[in-house]
Amino acid sequence: MKSAPRKSVAVLPGDGIGPEVVAAALDTVERLGLPLDFRFGEIGWECWRQEGDPVPQRTWKLLEETDTCLLGAITSKPLREAEAELSPSLRGTGRKFVSPVIQLRQRLGLYANIRPVTDLDHGRFDFTVIRENTEGLYAGFDVHGLDDALWNAVREHPNAQASGPDESSVTLRLQTRFGIDRLLRFGFAHAEAHGQRRLTVVDKPMVLRQSGNHLRERLELISRDHPDIETEILNVDAVALWMVRRPERFGVLVAENMFGDILSDLGAGVMGGLGLAPSGNIGDHGSYFEPVHGSAPAMAGRDRANPMAMLLTVAQMLDHLGLPVPGAELRDAVRTVARARTTVTYDLGGNAGTREVAEAIAAELPGGDAESAVDAGKVPVVPADVVDRLAALDTASVSDALDSLGIPGVLAGISARVPGARTAGLAYTVTYQPVDRSDERFRNAANYLDDVPDGSFVVVDNGGSTTCTNWGSLLTAVARSRGVRGTALHGSARDLAEIRAAGYPLFSTGATMVSGKNRVELAATGRRITIGEVTVRPGDVIVADDNGVLVVPAEQAAEVADRAERVEGTESAIAEAVGTGLRLDEARRRFGYAKPWEGPADPESRDA
Repeated sequence: MKSAPRKSVAVLPGDGIGPEVVAAALDTVERLGLPLDFRFGEIGWECWRQEGDPVPQRTWKLLEETDTCLLGAITSKPLREAEAELSPSLRGTGRKFVSPVIQLRQRLGLYANIRPVTDLDHGRFDFTVIRENTEGLYAGFDVHGLDDALWNAVREHPNAQASGPDESSVTLRLQTRFGIDRLLRFGFAHAEAHGQRRLTVVDKPMVLRQSGNHLRERLELISRDHPDIETEILNVDAVALWMVRRPERFGVLVAENMFGDILSDLGAGVMGGLGLAPSGNIGDHGSYFEPVHGSAPAMAGRDRANPMAMLLTVAQMLDHLGLPVPGAELRDAVRTVARARTTVTYDLGGNAGTREVAEAIAAELPGGDAESAVDAGKVPVVPADVVDRLAALDTASVSDALDSLGIPGVLAGISARVPGARTAGLAYTVTYQPVDRSDERFRNAANYLDDVPDGSFVVVDNGGSTTCTNWGSLLTAVARSRGVRGTALHGSARDLAEIRAAGYPLFSTGATMVSGKNRVELAATGRRITIGEVTVRPGDVIVADDNGVLVVPAEQAAEVADRAERVEGTESAIAEAVGTGLRLDEARRRFGYAKPWEGPADPESRDA
């Protein structure tokens, strides 16, 4: 097999917390064994203070010699503070601080700022804000003290008349055909590449009438080349409202520089904060990637910064470099840790440090500690008799036992497809990923079944998709021959009549006849997967019946079985007493219904 060509990445840790999150992220990414060469350089506030240039010439040379750039964080300060912090020998020499990110975007021609906005917890929304980087209100035409040309443009305004040209300021919003066209084309291409069907152009056309109309005309022209993409122009204030109220309605949002800047930070808030927000800056011949958060100098060196934004930024960079599979693996690992909320930094309600969070994410990567947990003894092997005891129990009783221990266990949205089936087995996890639909090859995405151990319960994660199937009658026949005890699909199945006739325990999100052979491919087996609020690890016990599917953590399997059996004993005692004529409320009181997992109480001791 031909190996992927190596890529080179300029790493610029920058200021404040930048070096910490970069170091933590690169240590995590090292687990993936990627064909990347990292070359380190300098940028930011110390370069300005010591050299009078926040982007030294050696850094520009490094950027010319590498394929892309990973940037940590940059400190910027106002004009007076920047001058005051220069080395004494450089003060008064006419040097002007220009933000390094502005320099990078302008010199490298990085006109598109890509800000993904994703619901890591519940998967309710997944859209992208694309901000134009080179013109708009941030084009740099910001003047205090007006010359004749600018004064003539504003002199009729009553406030300008009251102030005069020397005490008036003007900022120009630059909108060019060249800039608009390349941004719109980039937006359409991004939508098509990511399966989005709506492109929203964000502006204020009822106020900025002439420039707004120019934008509308260019959109109408360019959209003719993309008939499958729905387009709309919305006011920026309305978009801000709907990003908060109904973020799921958006696919790709395209905006001029200032509007995009504001909306992308709002998007970070919608997804949970700046600690989760990645970004990329893309041009026709260059790119760099950075987390949205700033340098936060007050937090530097305190091991408190959230590394997730940097890790998601690295995942975005991997996509750009043609490494989408490890990018998806890294993104999934971040999502798993973020959802679990057990190892997160202060901004997500936890108390873990930067390094601790990064290590937890690394453990979720292929080959990480979580992958080999069963072999390492961290996920204990559940005895067969405990699995059989759980198989004999009703899921309602098992659910009560889990609740009594404070353990969430329901795989939400996955329903029984074969009435009357009741089973339990050790989880064997399978993850699918979508493929390029232009490639019409059929993929043998279910060959993993040949390796599933006897006594397993297959849990398949296809993102809850109902547009293709991950299970059918042939797989049922193979599973039965392998001694598989059941299958739960976070996705769809087909051939339900044959599967019901076979009596095979099948549970799924949906059912459809459409094949998955040329729509998905196997991403991995034996990895932790998260469905809704519940994480399934290889070796956990899956318990299922007509009520649905539960996950019992391996460590608590015996205790859950004990408690569930006592729950059923309590309910049987209550039912028997009611059958003899006792009032229900009295029977529940006598037999300890308030805590049924403690077992049916002795009625005499209750009365005493």
